[in-house]
Amino acid sequence: MNIQFKKGVLNLCVLVLLDQKDRYGYELVQKISDQISISEGSVYPLLRRLTKEGYFTTYLQESTEGPSRKYYKLTDLGRTYLQEQLNEWKSFTNGVNTLIEESVKDDGTTISK
Repeated sequence: MNIQFKKGVLNLCVLVLLDQKDRYGYELVQKISDQISISEGSVYPLLRRLTKEGYFTTYLQESTEGPSRKYYKLTDLGRTYLQEQLNEWKSFTNGVNTLIEESVKDDGTTISK
């Protein structure tokens, strides 16, 4: 998949996953990687930036499998930001889907003009 597509949607993926429950960084990477091929290194800078902007808070939690883990928790500001991002995403994908549907025949081939 185009790297620019991934960059644009990664923000939204992280927000949606943290809206479900608090998660630690590697858990986020794994969950997103189940659906989209991403590198681990692409998520951590995003987490730092969104935390700095006030969309997440963090806390440490003991782990039975090693050192304490840093968990990310969505703030009220983060939930507002998530809703804005979801609205933008829906508008964007509706527009793209409309363009695609207008130019693709029923058999899946594009219409050449």
